[in-house]
Amino acid sequence: MRRTACLLLLLAASAAGANTPAPGRYDGQFCVTVASDSAASCGPAEVDVLRGRELRVRISDIVYRLKLHSSQVEVVLMHGTMQIDEFVAAYDWAGTALQFNDLDKRTHYELRLTPRAPAR
Repeated sequence: MRRTACLLLLLAASAAGANTPAPGRYDGQFCVTVASDSAASCGPAEVDVLRGRELRVRISDIVYRLKLHSSQVEVVLMHGTMQIDEFVAAYDWAGTALQFNDLDKRTHYELRLTPRAPAR
């Protein structure tokens, strides 16, 4: 029984990280929905996927620092050197989109990644 439970935990952990993109720079579309009855507000983002399942999402002068664990993401919101917010949430990959919710603020986040176009 204990062995089966350990195997199931390992399987769940590997499945959660299965869609994590390779380290590198990506173009992103970051969408935020406040409360379930409002429309999403979306805009472009610069995304760096780092080693250790960390992402840096830059939108103008705001940076979301995301640290992916087996089933949860640590989110730290920064403006320059000042921390604005921090929370931990369950996350899911839906194709190339990372989705998570801040339940306290009733806010849904979705980050869609596309490979960065080569410089011309």
